[in-house]
Amino acid sequence: MDERQLRVLREVGELGSVTAAAEALMVTPSAVSQQLRLLQRTIPVPLTERDGRRVVLTDAGRALAGAAAEVEAALARARHTVDEFVSEPDGVVSVAAFHSAAAAFFPPLLSSGLSVRLHDEDVPQDEFPPLTREYDVVLGHRLDHTPPWPESVAVTPLLHEPLDVAVPVDHPLAAKRSLTPRDVAREPWITVHDGFPVLATIEAIGAAANHRLELVHRVNEFTVVAELVAAGAGLALVPRWTTRPHPAVALRPLRGVHARRHIDALHRPERAARLAVRTTLGALQRAAVAVRRLDSR
Repeated sequence: MDERQLRVLREVGELGSVTAAAEALMVTPSAVSQQLRLLQRTIPVPLTERDGRRVVLTDAGRALAGAAAEVEAALARARHTVDEFVSEPDGVVSVAAFHSAAAAFFPPLLSSGLSVRLHDEDVPQDEFPPLTREYDVVLGHRLDHTPPWPESVAVTPLLHEPLDVAVPVDHPLAAKRSLTPRDVAREPWITVHDGFPVLATIEAIGAAANHRLELVHRVNEFTVVAELVAAGAGLALVPRWTTRPHPAVALRPLRGVHARRHIDALHRPERAARLAVRTTLGALQRAAVAVRRLDSR
């Protein structure tokens, strides 16, 4: 049985005929009769009986019609509760992000006064979309040449961020305005773990220079990477806007290899029905504009 069938049964009981119920529900009498037949198939005892030319409810039908009124009232309360939840501007929104995006976007979210619950999730690219089952909004990143996000998630673009080569400020390469794959191919490198964005660009640098890069350290957290670069442990490829500046590290653009990443807010399409989620997405977009404006390197 479903809500529509119970509504038909209730109207027939109150109005005393299929025709009157059809007029009240603004459907045809045959549609009312069909719903009654479908409902009757789920109930082991008769719900209606003939009384002359009229169709009336049996005792079982009257009992079910009474219960139908309670069901309608409960559903109305449930819809009202959902409507309030959906339209609530300051409802709690859960947001997950990988580390460098968290550092760039979490503080603006907190200062915006929104009710957010923040989580860090540093995962390979293909594991970001499944996180939308657990969180309202997930900040994920992918390189330009990698597959787009699946159609199962909605995407709000935030940044299309260049990736620069990080070198110690006293390194000879720091004197150059930009670098080529040949400039950096014979240096030791610090890079991310297998399966994570950025690694594919590192591999492209080696291919462009026709030289296999020496990967000496594997670190995903760019704050730690900057410290290692400053200590002379090697070069690294780091995001231009979301990496915190380090006084002992210089960032130089890379020529000859396409080096950019997308930072996007991912969410299940139905989550955007909530005003609080839409407000949070708007705050993230404004924060992205501010991140780009702060770029002075």
